[in-house]
Amino acid sequence: MDQSQKVLVAGTGVSGIAAAKLILGRGGEVVLYDGNTALNETEIKEQFDEGARVNVVLGEIKRSDLLGVELCIISPGIPLTSPFVAVVDEAKIPILGEIELAYQCSAGKLAAITGTNGKTTTTALTGAILKKQYEETFVVGNIGEPYTARASEMTEKSVTVAEISSFQLETIMDFHPNVSAVLNITPDHLDRHGTMEAYTQIKECITMNQTSEDTVVLNFDDPILKEFGKKEGLKPKAVWFSSKETLKDGFFLKDRDIVYAKEGKEQVLVNVNDLQLLGQHNYENVMAAAAVALAMGVPFEKITEAVKEFKPVEHRIEFVRERTGVRYYNDSKGTNPDAAIRALRAMPGPVLLIAGGYDKHSDYSAWAGEFAGRVKYLVLIGQTRDKIAACAKEHGFNEIMYAEDLEEAVQVCAVYADAGDCVLLSPACASWGMFKDFEERGRVFKKSVMDL
Repeated sequence: MDQSQKVLVAGTGVSGIAAAKLILGRGGEVVLYDGNTALNETEIKEQFDEGARVNVVLGEIKRSDLLGVELCIISPGIPLTSPFVAVVDEAKIPILGEIELAYQCSAGKLAAITGTNGKTTTTALTGAILKKQYEETFVVGNIGEPYTARASEMTEKSVTVAEISSFQLETIMDFHPNVSAVLNITPDHLDRHGTMEAYTQIKECITMNQTSEDTVVLNFDDPILKEFGKKEGLKPKAVWFSSKETLKDGFFLKDRDIVYAKEGKEQVLVNVNDLQLLGQHNYENVMAAAAVALAMGVPFEKITEAVKEFKPVEHRIEFVRERTGVRYYNDSKGTNPDAAIRALRAMPGPVLLIAGGYDKHSDYSAWAGEFAGRVKYLVLIGQTRDKIAACAKEHGFNEIMYAEDLEEAVQVCAVYADAGDCVLLSPACASWGMFKDFEERGRVFKKSVMDL
């Protein structure tokens, strides 16, 4: 990025503000845009130093707002099909994503992790492992701190692990991780990407600029990724992990051990009973994180040490409390059916399941097929409750209740649960419409549980 450019930054959320600050720090000028007219311009400007070269535009973008603008940085929340993007395209202004901006302004080695489910846990765990070996370790992306917020602090000695979403991968150009990982690909965000093929292609873009010197970590059990890893033209070296197959090379599950094999020689990384993470999907996350860390130069013993110490990430099958013999789990990050299946399978007893939320046009059939023998009661909230109820009934499951909000759902579960049961919030849907984000939904759930 040219130091003195006038740059349009679209989106005034955490990552948009971080991108604007990064541009200003490099001597640029910013036009900060948001389509939401209810926002307060003064409050937005207060997030910057006095006299900062920032002009705020709210509502509709006009051609006159783009005078002198040489580059546009777009928030991942804005679809490339939006009218805003059409105006910028018409003005022939190049568009970059925040992740691309951060990459161009950063230094050091980079590991980038994507996939439909497990990204946050795997990214946090990879960061914890890398910290055992490298003093300057940054953990960024969707996991909490935007990549743009830390890019200017990175040096040639730094190692960075970034959680990358499909929305962010839509706008990369030169983005080049030394190690990439694609954990799994199952239907999600089809309201945005349209088809499974388009969604898959975007996820696979993470390897676009990698070379034969680099590594991509892939899930051997995922049919899409198995095919992708064997594709002609894939430049990085593929490293596999599997919870179902014994591999000659890679990480796999053998009885209760996670094993690493190289040219047939096996080495035990950890016994899963020594982990603080629940469920097979988390064993896969451990394998992926270990494979990334090994490729980033962390010794095997340090990886073992870090995975044993690691505690679950908030809102991902997070144990909240036990009350009258009933265990409560917060899996607010279970925002699609595949993630919700994983949480359900990880439960140590019969489940009272709280689900429902914003409609992302997901298919709930596979998830509903898991209810028999696992779920005692299904308590539904939100926009999708009728759709989920109908799907559950098609699969022969009729123990369904409705609640007006999450607090009521928790109270209903507390009444109907017996000792030995688990109450699980794993919505299989996004939180929008009822909550700002999945974090807020998770916090409301935890407070409701603690208030019982």
